[in-house]
Amino acid sequence: MWNTLRTDEYEGMIAETTVIQGADNTPLRTYFSRPLGGGQHPGIVMIPHMPGWDEYTREAARRFTQHGYMVMSPNIYQRFGEGTPSEVSQMARAAGGAVDDLVMGDCAGAIAALRANPACNGKVGVIGMCSGGRHAFLAACRLEGIDAAIDCWGGGVVAKPEDATPARPVAPITYTKDLSCPLLGIFGNEDRSPTKDDVNILEAELIKYGKNYEFHRYDGAGHGMWYYHTPMYRQEQAMDSFEKALAFFEKYLK
Repeated sequence: MWNTLRTDEYEGMIAETTVIQGADNTPLRTYFSRPLGGGQHPGIVMIPHMPGWDEYTREAARRFTQHGYMVMSPNIYQRFGEGTPSEVSQMARAAGGAVDDLVMGDCAGAIAALRANPACNGKVGVIGMCSGGRHAFLAACRLEGIDAAIDCWGGGVVAKPEDATPARPVAPITYTKDLSCPLLGIFGNEDRSPTKDDVNILEAELIKYGKNYEFHRYDGAGHGMWYYHTPMYRQEQAMDSFEKALAFFEKYLK
């Protein structure tokens, strides 16, 4: 589906920072990109990764908007302060990371805002990379109103009891039985978080509960294969898996 646009069709989008109601009724800054023109479009909540509410996340949002999606990326790190993405991510790490319950509340607010938008077709998906992939899996298990979820190399979905922290008190895999929508997983076989064993454990749990899922695992790739601004980028694996992400959302959201 990538690069299958028609040269004779109108194309336009708008992208801006707006405010939604986040967890605990907090006014939350959110990056919102959506197509211009007539018709209705599916919604996507794009959960930022630990490098922060950064330029890559915003570019990724616009990339999905290019393919017909309304995308909201809530600033789940807003409570730690303001600054550059690097500065804010350092604040977040120093404070123990984003609190799962608050992130879920922020995502719920984004879902509600998308569904309330008259240009939304009523379907909403969620996607995240790195820690955002972990949060995407958690959201698909804990929140209502999600029609499809994509976990891109989300580390920490499988975790030992001793890994629990005040911000992350429960391993997301614990909620697998509550997964309420189809799940796509994209993983690099050279990743160390999650490892291949972690992905195997999660897959076994999904099979145990009869969940609708598909996993794609890539040799020659580790963590962050989509991050074209870093040495982690892997062109062949990135484009193949991005095509699979587009096809997955096309199937369940359009």
